[in-house]
Amino acid sequence: MALLQGLALGAVSEVVIRPAGPADLWFLERMLCWAAGWRSDELDESLLAEAAVSRYVDGWGRPGDFALIAETSAGGESVGAAWYRLFGAQEDSYGFVDKKTPEVTIGVEPGHRGGGIGRALLEALARSARANGYSTLSLSVEEENPALRLYERVGFERRSQGGRACTLVLLLD
Repeated sequence: MALLQGLALGAVSEVVIRPAGPADLWFLERMLCWAAGWRSDELDESLLAEAAVSRYVDGWGRPGDFALIAETSAGGESVGAAWYRLFGAQEDSYGFVDKKTPEVTIGVEPGHRGGGIGRALLEALARSARANGYSTLSLSVEEENPALRLYERVGFERRSQGGRACTLVLLLD
């Protein structure tokens, strides 16, 4: 587990990042809803009914799945999650690059955004992916999404553009 101290998070001064377990699936689903519904200030759990969204958590625990949870150290409240999952070309995921590149999903509770949790999750996820033998990570993001700047600051680079979204790749080597 990694302890992050001194993050500017209002009342939260420390965050612990830990690997997710089977009991955390509900929270991954919640973070997926925030990620997919990034334009809204309200959580829309109906997004999980869409196959294009639910594929990022359906059957969680298959080979190649890995997730991290950010929790407040004072109270253990889950405030963010980042994970990666491998897809095949036939699965038509948004940020698919190839079957050897895991695709990243990340979500942070609205009241905890902007304080470094997302960056810490992405950096920890990249370290884990590297340790697990992956050389790249990918993700898809819409141009208007403020998270695009975070991804680029972490080192993701644009690979392709399709409509309003682009696929980004982070080289881990």
